[in-house]
Amino acid sequence: MTSAGITGSTRSVWQQRLFDELARGGDLLCLKVMGQRFVVRWGRAVTWQQRASMSIAWARCISGSLEPLLPPEPMEPSAGSQFTVSATCASMKYGDGTFQLEAASFEELAENLTSRLTVSAILANAGELTMLHACGVADPDTGAVVALVAKSGTGKTTAASVLARTYGYVTDETVAIAWDGSVVPYPKPLSVKQGAGAPKRQAGPDEFGLQPAPAMPFIQSIVLLNRVQGERPVAPVLKRVPLADALLALIPESSSQAEFLDPLQSLCRLIESVGGVWQVTYSEAADLPTVLEPLFQLQAASGTEWEPAAPEVAQEAPTPVWGIQRRAPKDAVKIGGDLLVMLDHEIVGLSGIGPAVWEACSGPARLDQVTEQVAKVHGEPEGYRAAVAEAVEQLIALSVLVRSEI
Repeated sequence: MTSAGITGSTRSVWQQRLFDELARGGDLLCLKVMGQRFVVRWGRAVTWQQRASMSIAWARCISGSLEPLLPPEPMEPSAGSQFTVSATCASMKYGDGTFQLEAASFEELAENLTSRLTVSAILANAGELTMLHACGVADPDTGAVVALVAKSGTGKTTAASVLARTYGYVTDETVAIAWDGSVVPYPKPLSVKQGAGAPKRQAGPDEFGLQPAPAMPFIQSIVLLNRVQGERPVAPVLKRVPLADALLALIPESSSQAEFLDPLQSLCRLIESVGGVWQVTYSEAADLPTVLEPLFQLQAASGTEWEPAAPEVAQEAPTPVWGIQRRAPKDAVKIGGDLLVMLDHEIVGLSGIGPAVWEACSGPARLDQVTEQVAKVHGEPEGYRAAVAEAVEQLIALSVLVRSEI
């Protein structure tokens, strides 16, 4: 055996021993977050009661470690930030997978840690999973998941805390969906609002009596939450959402969807597979179990309503003086007479003469050439030239089109 082999073996034994000692002492919290393995290491100021409370809160995400993964020692506390923590992710997709946090209170530290673990897991899964900003609950017998999509602070956690007393608690934050429709559970602590300006309390799902997620969850339905607040509660109403409207609503409430090779097309395929997107308008979360019950069943296929739009920008002669050309999008789909174009992380919807203008600018073109092409599609009503010119300017302002001067 070489000296290098002895050194490596000795280091491995020492690392395992240190890992075991730290784990026994409560310094380490081993978690699986959306399929990614993390190890959290607490700073000295975090008491054993606080460490125990986090172990309870994260109990459904705790993962047995197959090999030692040691975060560095947390940073020394700075003035005004007594509480510290460090964490390491097994994925090295972004940087070395390690981060450190500090905060003035343990509650603030716990909230920041939850947010940072979520973001790190999202980055590690970018381009692999469709991740919707949603709470998810599952039928305990079939594994069928209903994802309830909403902006932060508009009712996801409350909906999860009500629905998951009957259905399995999948997550209150991110519903992560694989290409085959399977869902990666993320039964994190629920982030519960406290007083104004106070950090959200990280409360484990067991505290609320939430049911565990089934062993093999899969996406069954996607629902947009539309909570109406006011003096007069409204009766819950469930309705289907047109595909174009659904995409425009879901893209801002998804994470790293732009990292897919075909972000809009892949989302269209997902929506098609679950029979479309629904919206529930309601006032009280207590009304949700009854109105959503049918969505845990297989929905009738909606049929193909979309087709990909060629994203390539033609490479032709140099753009003429003040020529117009469409900017190469990440993806584009046609839905009926509408066109949805994704640029970087933003989605733009084109209707009316917009799709024809976009098509006319597949290669470098002058405004009069664009106008002629649009006229072939929409005719020549009075004022159409001015309308085309205005549409071109609007699309340039939205960065859908670009103008070049040579």
